[in-house]
Amino acid sequence: MDIEDLYQKGFQQRCEGNYPDAKATLSRVLAADPNHVNARHQLALIVGFEGDFDCSLAALEALARQFPQNLDVRYDFAMTQMMLGDYEGACAQLKFILSVDPNHEKAKQQAIYC
Repeated sequence: MDIEDLYQKGFQQRCEGNYPDAKATLSRVLAADPNHVNARHQLALIVGFEGDFDCSLAALEALARQFPQNLDVRYDFAMTQMMLGDYEGACAQLKFILSVDPNHEKAKQQAIYC
């Protein structure tokens, strides 16, 4: 199985709520490619889904800094900020996303709260 197939398997496991298997699969992706942004992104989300919101926020923030043009990462970072009450930070992220992609539907929907 190549890296992208393995990533898709981990992503599907995450979507199904099978977090232990998703973490194991995505960790295999990172063992082969430590800079695989999507695997790191999904692992950061899983940490939050499991209840460690601060760790999830820190991981998403680090990814947003490392990959500033990755709008999926920035959107999830914004949503985590919003969930944790950092509305100013979330709105800044949403405004950035919309400056890059004015048609980003999810960001447009959330930006109405800013």
